[in-house]
Amino acid sequence: MTNTFPDTSLSTERLVLRPLEDEDIPALTEMMNDEQVVAWTPVPQPFTEDTARAWVRRYAPAERTSGRGLDLAVTEFLTQRLVGIVQLGKTNWHVRSTELSYIVAPWARGEGYASEAALATVQWLFGDRKFERVELRTAADNTASQQVAQKIGCISEGVLRNACIARTRTEDGSWVALRTDFIVWGLLPEDIEGIAEQLADTGGFTSYSDWN
Repeated sequence: MTNTFPDTSLSTERLVLRPLEDEDIPALTEMMNDEQVVAWTPVPQPFTEDTARAWVRRYAPAERTSGRGLDLAVTEFLTQRLVGIVQLGKTNWHVRSTELSYIVAPWARGEGYASEAALATVQWLFGDRKFERVELRTAADNTASQQVAQKIGCISEGVLRNACIARTRTEDGSWVALRTDFIVWGLLPEDIEGIAEQLADTGGFTSYSDWN
């Protein structure tokens, strides 16, 4: 029988991470057309509402039921506004490892939401799902994503040279592919001990509270 992630929701004091819904489609479309998202992720461009609808209705459910991964909408607890996405992919159930990625909407940056959502996810993976390793890959020049990895306790393990395709704007406003390196980060259960408390003490965010 194929191992799969449960149809689950996670919560912190500020955020709810839950399955994508049709109501997310307009905000998801807007978020995926943001310049920073286009630059650092392989999302198709232009990212239309039809693309978002296919993600919500077909791609995300298929990833979960096949055992490959899990896609969760990140929403504010008080406003229910979509503020980002957390994805798990390339899951290896024998090794109990998976790859984590995250996107934060332009209207929600600077609030610590990426690190809060990422830490909640890895705490759930290590605690509830008994995973033994989480891996992140960040483009060499994507310093914001690297800062999130460092905040949640990730250890830089090496560089995959020329392994990433980013995008950059040209003078005429079009996008062109730009080859760069991937920095590989690893995270083991012992790496996150005390991380939530450290971030709460420094004002990074409040600590993780619950999952269901």
